[in-house]
Amino acid sequence: MSIWSRIAAALSALASGESLGDVFDRLRSAPERSVAFTIAVIALGAKVSKADGQVTRDEVAAFRQVFSIPKEEEANAARVFNLARQDVAGFEEYAARIGRMFSDRPDVLTDLLEGLFHIAMADGEYHPAEDDFLARVAGIFEIPDLEFRRLRARFVPDAAPDPFAVLGVPPDASMEDIRRVWRQLVRDSHPDRMIARGLPEEAVKMAEKRLIAINRAWEEISEGRAA
Repeated sequence: MSIWSRIAAALSALASGESLGDVFDRLRSAPERSVAFTIAVIALGAKVSKADGQVTRDEVAAFRQVFSIPKEEEANAARVFNLARQDVAGFEEYAARIGRMFSDRPDVLTDLLEGLFHIAMADGEYHPAEDDFLARVAGIFEIPDLEFRRLRARFVPDAAPDPFAVLGVPPDASMEDIRRVWRQLVRDSHPDRMIARGLPEEAVKMAEKRLIAINRAWEEISEGRAA
């Protein structure tokens, strides 16, 4: 059964008056976490796409970049998006539920925040309301500020990404420490490790883009220190 078929099954189990939050609560067990991760990205993505006051076609299309959605499954993805967009619950409630669900897997929460950055930047602009949204989600997820700034440096094109921010190291760090952090980030972003963490194919694709940014930052720092 595909992940989208499993999402459809989860949605079909919604009783009258239930919300996506109730679905999240039922998907706590390890075998279902990849389904929960996918729903979480779509649900919170719907919220971040409204953070600047409007939902653009580019932001909706971003889901097709984050996810490989088969034509026959687009209706299921759209249903999750619309349920979250119309839900009266604020994004804090969604974030808190997801944070509790993955409290033992902070790496998954970081992956989810990465997906939200991708959706927020889909229209080519980074609105202050989106920055506030993502910063508050990061706080609820208990993601360190340095990690949040590292992600923002990779996604927000308001300036050339600071390679130190991309790697999450201070500018005065030794080359030995920077090399250690770079190697750990490369290991953590390896596709085999991502798959072992139970993440869907879409998250693995995001990790491949992350690897490019990580290696580019390492090369820039190495060349700068050698000059």
